[in-house]
Amino acid sequence: MPLFWKPYTSDVTQFIDELKRKKPTLEAEQRAGRALLWDKAIDRDAQADQSAARVRQQPYVYQTKA
Repeated sequence: MPLFWKPYTSDVTQFIDELKRKKPTLEAEQRAGRALLWDKAIDRDAQADQSAARVRQQPYVYQTKA
């Protein structure tokens, strides 16, 4: 290998690295945003109750029951 050889980094990787250098709190902000919307505890009892209370849909929705 020549002495001047550098490993390849794509433009996207360079952009992300530069963005992280400019704003070091970026990952913490992303994790906080994810926790706000997605990382929720699931109430298994409520989920089971909702599944049990579900009414089956008839095959053709617009047909009245005879």
